[in-house]
Amino acid sequence: MSIYDYTVKARRGSTLNLAELKGKVLLIVNTATGCGFTPQYEALEKLYEKYHEQGFEILDFPCNQFGHQAPGDEGEIHEFCTAKYKTQFDQLAKIDVNGDTEEPLFTYLKTQQPSDEEDEATKAVMEKILPISTTYKKPEDIKWNFTKFLVDREGNVVKRFSPVSDPMAFEADIAAFI
Repeated sequence: MSIYDYTVKARRGSTLNLAELKGKVLLIVNTATGCGFTPQYEALEKLYEKYHEQGFEILDFPCNQFGHQAPGDEGEIHEFCTAKYKTQFDQLAKIDVNGDTEEPLFTYLKTQQPSDEEDEATKAVMEKILPISTTYKKPEDIKWNFTKFLVDREGNVVKRFSPVSDPMAFEADIAAFI
């Protein structure tokens, strides 16, 4: 299997075959509009604007599994992101990233990069969050909103960044694959 073997649900009932993104650098993120990490949308948009013309795409998957922080339907989520953060990248369908109903793409991502890159400060923040993360059951599970996976142009899942990681802090990682 490769990332290009997956088809995901897009907003408005359509689908996206990831094979259509061959040759692009991808950042795949599970997001929530009511999370303390939601301001990361601003950095995600900056990266998108800077690198999109060079073959960079962001796949934004709203997820309501962590503290029910992605309320509303897909249209409301899209409206919030475009109005508040001026996002130009489109959100895909709302999904689950852990458990029996998790999106198969995220099962694959977790097998390819089973743990977040964390420094001591990140570990300290995550230690406070994990007790309330009711769907985090296995070490490879997504811990919270805004876990980010970086995929190179060949479809390799090369890095996994924690919810705490500001996207601008790993811009060099993205740029290295552009």
